[in-house]
Amino acid sequence: MVEIERKFLVTNRNFISESSENFRIVQGYLNTNPERTVRVRIKDNKGFLTIKGKGSDSGMSRFEWEKEIDISEAEALLPLCEKGAIDKIRYEVPMGKHTYEVDVFFGENEGLIVAEIELQSENESFEKPNWLGKEVTSDERYYNAYLSNKPFKSW
Repeated sequence: MVEIERKFLVTNRNFISESSENFRIVQGYLNTNPERTVRVRIKDNKGFLTIKGKGSDSGMSRFEWEKEIDISEAEALLPLCEKGAIDKIRYEVPMGKHTYEVDVFFGENEGLIVAEIELQSENESFEKPNWLGKEVTSDERYYNAYLSNKPFKSW
């Protein structure tokens, strides 16, 4: 299936009071090649294995396959991942007919806050809250796989 999303920097923390849920996420990458990124994720007490394909020219669309796996399997796979795990809290913020996923990063990526919104098409309109900043959809530096190798604090 194809995932269509846009990504933005976040200018302030007002989204926290608007969020409906939040989750702690720790993830590592078995492969960070942009042609086929393979991720292991622990989201609260659930494990996931995700494969993402190369992004479109706009950076908005790419193939994504995800499967829930047993938490013990995810915990066993994390040590096999490339150096540079991602540690973040994800806030889900409902806005109109969409939900923003706002990631507040920790560790070597502390100070970075990024919001993503999934869309049905690249041209779909959506509400933009006042805490939404510059769009970084096509900037690979803000992809989690990139951040795992070249953390925000090293820029």
